[in-house]
Amino acid sequence: MSTNRNGIGELLLRERVISLTQLKTAQDQAQKSGKDLAYTLAKLGYTSENEMTRFLAEQYRVRVVNLDDHAFDPETLKLISREQCEKHRLIPISRGGSTIVVAMANPGDLRAIDDVKFLTGFNVEPVVALEGAIVASIERYYGVKPQNQYADVMASFDEADVAIAETANATSTDVADDAATKEGEEAPIVRLVNALLVNAIKKRASDIHIEPYDRIVRIRYRIDGMLIQEMELPKKLLNAVISRIKIMSNLDIAERRVPQDGRIKIKLSRDREMDYRVSILPVIWGEKAVLRLLDKSNLQLDMTKLGFDVKPLEDFQWAIHQPWGMVLVTGPTGSGKTTTLYSALSEMNTPGHNISTAEDPVEYNLQGINQVQIREDVGLSFAAALRSFLRQDPDVLMVGEIRDFETAEIAIKAALTGHSVLSTLHTNDAPATVSRLLNMGIEPFLITASLNLILAQRLARRICADCKAPHTVEVEILKDIGFSEEQIATGKLVKGAGCKSCNGSGYRGRVALYEVMRFNDQIRELVLQGVSTAELKAGAIRSGMITLRMAGIKKVLEGMTTTEEVLRVTMSD
Repeated sequence: MSTNRNGIGELLLRERVISLTQLKTAQDQAQKSGKDLAYTLAKLGYTSENEMTRFLAEQYRVRVVNLDDHAFDPETLKLISREQCEKHRLIPISRGGSTIVVAMANPGDLRAIDDVKFLTGFNVEPVVALEGAIVASIERYYGVKPQNQYADVMASFDEADVAIAETANATSTDVADDAATKEGEEAPIVRLVNALLVNAIKKRASDIHIEPYDRIVRIRYRIDGMLIQEMELPKKLLNAVISRIKIMSNLDIAERRVPQDGRIKIKLSRDREMDYRVSILPVIWGEKAVLRLLDKSNLQLDMTKLGFDVKPLEDFQWAIHQPWGMVLVTGPTGSGKTTTLYSALSEMNTPGHNISTAEDPVEYNLQGINQVQIREDVGLSFAAALRSFLRQDPDVLMVGEIRDFETAEIAIKAALTGHSVLSTLHTNDAPATVSRLLNMGIEPFLITASLNLILAQRLARRICADCKAPHTVEVEILKDIGFSEEQIATGKLVKGAGCKSCNGSGYRGRVALYEVMRFNDQIRELVLQGVSTAELKAGAIRSGMITLRMAGIKKVLEGMTTTEEVLRVTMSD
């Protein structure tokens, strides 16, 4: 594959890094596998990659580069295809004039250098880098290559890591397709599905998407709110994978025409358990599966650690500790509404309170709280559950979502008759929630009499602490976002440069942005006057409300997130 294949071995032997026996073993192995001798020596453990890199640099008189600290130019990366980079184990890192600098695992590979020179038309300046760093950089900057990821995931998976626990769902039928069952229980498929589940945990994913297309099955993970392609599987594996997921979640294997919902519970090492909420949906190329990871160990129930600023937290805690009234949490799917509600319930969860919740679905089991799973198919709707709760001597009620007039009316009446009611709505911000309730048919006087507070929230990606670095943004852009002159003059912005910890994204984890509108006399008067949403928002700001955009700017100035994230998750004021 490369020229001077044995030169590095002779140099290592002369320096007494390896023995003659080790050299001969590695040479035989390299000849059989077609791999470079340097690669084989490192894989056999006869020398380390760092040591190998140092020797290569010495032998070929080239410099060593640390790719983890290198900022890649997107235009330079376009000069060489991913396929060529993987074929020769190299990556272009910079260019100047008629020369392109290429990081190589083996800078003595003349065939690779000639190929790059022919493909790009540039002279090639080789430098040496760790092979592992080159592979990681290719995946980071060219995007994940699914076929290789499949092999990597399976190779790193240990079957001892996971065991299926008792499943909580019992909706499966006794009639199942024998062939599908057998296919779903075959060892390779079992290992593949288990590997997908465990790998999602390792990568801090919140969701797993298994999507069938004409010829392939795409696997994507949602990490820190963004969908990232993990791998592609051959289409022939689809039915077996879906059948295995159905078996694990006690669903009907024979039914492939209608949506199905279930739950998987697995036991991991160190007595840790993980729940997966499963949704199966028939699409044109087969069945799509989405699995939501529900890790109770990561559920943050301490409100002081959720990301609230001091004033919004004081307002929110005031509202949930009122003897009666309603608190509404709004935001799109995946904005953290459930975590906020569970945190509030956790704070209210004392032996002196009877707390009941109606949820669809019940995501986390909370000790001391009566949780009801909504089942529309048998008539157990939010409204029906609420009616039943009112006959159960309740103190605190939580309704998963107010979707219609009937549920809203019962919830408001409960709030007016001495109960604390918590619920969610899907609206863009806190003031827009009032308009949504009015559109449902709720009278303004009922809204002002029952509502204590509305909270809107979003989740922005948090800057990676390991690669945080100073960052500058044009003044005009900052002004457009909403930064004040003082904030622009004194603020110091940071951004993640990209590292192994954050997989090159510059972000790791998420931070919550909150907009809290407390119902005081001024807000109630505006609602009764029937003002527009814009006027209501302006009045709330005058009363001290911090909008989502303001909260985002504050988090940027605190070095938690970036202007790009604030623009992505919030609207201008």
